[in-house]
Amino acid sequence: MNVVREINKINERELELGISGSWHDEYKDSAYVFIGGLHFDLTEGDVVTIFSQYGEVMDVNLPRDKTTGKTRGFAFLMYEDQRSTVLAVDNLNGANVVGKTLRVDHVKNYKQPKVKGDDGEWEEPEEQSLNARPEMVMDGGQASESDASSVIFIDPEDPMRDYILAQRKEEKALKKSKKSKKSKKSKTSKKRRSNDDRR
Repeated sequence: MNVVREINKINERELELGISGSWHDEYKDSAYVFIGGLHFDLTEGDVVTIFSQYGEVMDVNLPRDKTTGKTRGFAFLMYEDQRSTVLAVDNLNGANVVGKTLRVDHVKNYKQPKVKGDDGEWEEPEEQSLNARPEMVMDGGQASESDASSVIFIDPEDPMRDYILAQRKEEKALKKSKKSKKSKKSKTSKKRRSNDDRR
């Protein structure tokens, strides 16, 4: 609770003095925040739901007890945009969630947890894992360079996915039919002009 009060005092002092720089600037290279004081019944989905109001969540690490599997009451969360960390720290630090006071603070050097290798040994991850970002699916299958700008990305778990894909197919079919009608009209008008020129 003391850390929560200290962060709030720092924020109030900055506002009173009208300082142009902020203590948040020290953490401008990290998009991670530490979240302490979480209720043990909260899941990764609950944490994402709470914190997504300040930006798109890319990664959540909610450590669990190895024997019981219960959460340990803290988490690390990564935003897509670092500026979201400032909003989360300023607005959710000291917030009361399920009867517990949250402590939200910046993380300077976050190191992703080790993963089990093929041999069962713990090892450093080869690349950064962003487990909260959904896999995106491209509409239209193979996209050529000419229509690259018209390709949209759809979350596979989006409840409107099938409807959006059906709408896109209808739009494409309509565009094709309009193009074919225009090409037929231009061919017909060229024939008429050539016939007029012969007379």
